[in-house]
Amino acid sequence: MKVVVAPDKFKGSVTAVEAADAIALGVLDALPDATVVRCPVADGGEGTLDVLAAAGAEIVSVRVSGPLGSPVDATYAVLDGCAYVESARACGIEFVTPSPSVSLQANTYGVGELIAHALSRGVGRLVLTVGGTASTDGGAGMLQALGAQVLDGSDAPIGLGGGPLREVSEVDLKPVLTRLSGIGIGVATDVTNPLLGPSGAAAVFGPQKGASPDEVAELEEALTAWARALHVIGADVADIPGSGAGGGIAAAALALGASVESGFDLIVGLTGVESALDGADLVITGEGSLDPQSLAGKAPAGIARRAKGIPLLAIAGRIALDDAQLTSLGVVGSRALIDHAPSLDYALANTPALLRAQAADLVRAWAS
Repeated sequence: MKVVVAPDKFKGSVTAVEAADAIALGVLDALPDATVVRCPVADGGEGTLDVLAAAGAEIVSVRVSGPLGSPVDATYAVLDGCAYVESARACGIEFVTPSPSVSLQANTYGVGELIAHALSRGVGRLVLTVGGTASTDGGAGMLQALGAQVLDGSDAPIGLGGGPLREVSEVDLKPVLTRLSGIGIGVATDVTNPLLGPSGAAAVFGPQKGASPDEVAELEEALTAWARALHVIGADVADIPGSGAGGGIAAAALALGASVESGFDLIVGLTGVESALDGADLVITGEGSLDPQSLAGKAPAGIARRAKGIPLLAIAGRIALDDAQLTSLGVVGSRALIDHAPSLDYALANTPALLRAQAADLVRAWAS
């Protein structure tokens, strides 16, 4: 029997690679003679580099500016001449304590530093993943790190962070475009939020980063000014689906000519899932929270699409989908770790053991 194990990360506890290893052990506990193929996956958010490393990418370490300016040790991946830059490694929300002031100050300068380092290695393509950031600066800091001039009405450089963008009047991207000449750029995200408006970067993601309604309004004003400045130089990015991803990092990348690509489709194409599913008898997927967002482009939904006709089991930290929603994904059996743990803290601290045990029980139930 061939079993494909293809989970995403369980945020706050284990990476996708660690989850795949634990689930695989559970499968073998239940079916000792099974052939288990591990295919950890990602959707372009946090944890993408871990999946790329498992696929054979080189991981490059660089010290860069964190979201509030203090240095952080960040990494990016290089595979087949393409640099995969995970924005959260430089400006991730885990580097800050969300608060109103942080929501205005956090910036993406370190992301630009990662890109600059990758360019110095002679890569021919860049893929930018944008989930999990602390910033809502429209990617302005990233562009500033790459040499862009972001000026106020007095032709003075504006400061870093989303708040100062209210003062932006002019943007000169020529130095950045020169550095990127001949380099293809992709933005890996399955988020479709635009830069502005009620479903935009400030309104939807600002509160997650500590913004109160006042800061959300301030950031919306700032991003509106940013979009206007970009529009003046011919980059009309405000309403493009996905431009609000990463607090607007995607908008800045689009202004450089980037294309928005499905994060899951891009990453899964590098992990061998497609070939692994050929001849599979069972597929197991999962992630930290299996909820309505999972139905809209997250990794489990992507695996479900590719596993049509193959029995699919799902394991998650928590499951907030009803039976009909699970059935719509093609799930024939599921387990939530929280239902088999005395507390959330216990589940987070013991995720590998719980994954192994619940995978074994779930497979036994399916096979009986």
